[in-house]
Amino acid sequence: MKKWMCLPCGYIYDPEIGDDNNDIGPGVKFEDLPEDWVCPLCGASKEDFEKTE
Repeated sequence: MKKWMCLPCGYIYDPEIGDDNNDIGPGVKFEDLPEDWVCPLCGASKEDFEKTE
């Protein structure tokens, strides 16, 4: 699964880890996150993320 980086703050969303701050468990792809999900560090929207290698 691809990781995604928040452009404003550099947070990396790793689907293998999920996002404990927003009750997102491991295994949830970025594309499957709720539309209102935001970066747990800076509050940026999903549109502010890009895939990383």
